[in-house]
Amino acid sequence: MKQQTIAKSATIRGVGLHTGKQVTVTFKPAPANHGCSFQRIDLEKQPIVPVHVNFVIDTTRGTTIQKGNARVSTVEHALSAIAGVKIDNLLIEIDGPELPILDGSAAPFIQLFEEAGIAEQEAVREYITITEPITYRDDTTGTELLALPADEFEVQAMIDFNSPVLGHQFATLKGIENYQTEIAPSRTFVFLHEIEKLFDQNLIQGGDFDNAVIIVDRVMGETDLAKLAKKLGKKQVEVVREGVLNNTALRFPNEPARHKLLDIIGDLCTVGLPIKGKIIATKPGHTANIAFAKKLRTFYEEHKKAAAIPKYNPAEPPLYDINQIAGLLPHRYPFLLVDKIIELSENHVVGVKNVTMNEGFFQGHFPENPIFPGVLQIEAMAQTGGILALSQQEDPGNWDTYFLKIDNARFKQKVIPGDTLLLKLELIAPIRRGIVQMQATAYVGDKIVSEGTLTAQIARRTSE
Repeated sequence: MKQQTIAKSATIRGVGLHTGKQVTVTFKPAPANHGCSFQRIDLEKQPIVPVHVNFVIDTTRGTTIQKGNARVSTVEHALSAIAGVKIDNLLIEIDGPELPILDGSAAPFIQLFEEAGIAEQEAVREYITITEPITYRDDTTGTELLALPADEFEVQAMIDFNSPVLGHQFATLKGIENYQTEIAPSRTFVFLHEIEKLFDQNLIQGGDFDNAVIIVDRVMGETDLAKLAKKLGKKQVEVVREGVLNNTALRFPNEPARHKLLDIIGDLCTVGLPIKGKIIATKPGHTANIAFAKKLRTFYEEHKKAAAIPKYNPAEPPLYDINQIAGLLPHRYPFLLVDKIIELSENHVVGVKNVTMNEGFFQGHFPENPIFPGVLQIEAMAQTGGILALSQQEDPGNWDTYFLKIDNARFKQKVIPGDTLLLKLELIAPIRRGIVQMQATAYVGDKIVSEGTLTAQIARRTSE
């Protein structure tokens, strides 16, 4: 499937739940592979905060992200709606510290996106595909989140607040295409006994009957109701139906569980990519959701690294053998450090260097503990990258490659006799005016042993 953004900018205004401040939010189309990010246009230099789990700094009664001095709170409902309509790329301008609560659900954001229209982009959407069980558990709270392999995105949520009024509730979403009707309208909720404490913590300054379901979990007399009405800025409040304050009609019998599912989807947006898998959550909350998102992100990054490791089968014939390599490169023994080329495209190359005790440098480089010199690992990667650069010339045998710069070189593990080095070079940018920039990585097995960014120049060989 292709990535998506919105067809035109769309603006929404409202009050922040906890700050009580009026805020304006404008959702703008963003290019492919941009992802989603917030921009605090009310701050100096209008800093941008990417939607990423690494920038989540608080999960108290909502999810807050921050980069530098730019902070954006209560992002989960908007992010949930973004996931619900399968939007990949957005720039979200906001002139305050908190997203508006609106009606307490994701439905107003969904309506906004529908009015703006969804625009398909050329880039292909990437997923985090769950291939094995991934679990997060908090033994203190009994919270547990589990990801399992599945052909599409599914979520199941169970909540239990030990409340005789609310009881156990379950909610299920099978397929993100059902999000708009089954999950988006579900509003946030709060227990009556929590309200005073939240007010004392200077939270829910923008709370109202219009943006939350208040669960009545204790008997209240007229005096208590009068005090509550004063805090909420109302003339009076009353319990006219068991379990819910004032006559707020629930949109679903299990609306609280559905809203918790809505929050899960929003919080998991911080992973950075849509998920292909089944999520099962027991007693979820923002803190647990974000901890689970971190585990999913780690899983994705580890698998991405594993997928990048070249596959080498010595029985398969190489693209270039040592004789063909010698026809391209000017190097000779003892300085020809590439034995085979096994992969080659317009953007990358993979070479093989078999390390043996017969290498001349082992006689003087740690002779009692032979170690392949790091500088020669860089040279081996550079020679492999030279094959990539020269292969794009009409007469590759008449060109040479010269080092210009080495950046961010790191040596992570020893390379010793008997190891097989897999040397992977990837173009960072198209070759222009003979300048070649490459990301270089050397592997032994599934371990990265060295890496760096190499810059070289190719020049036509001059005859004497």
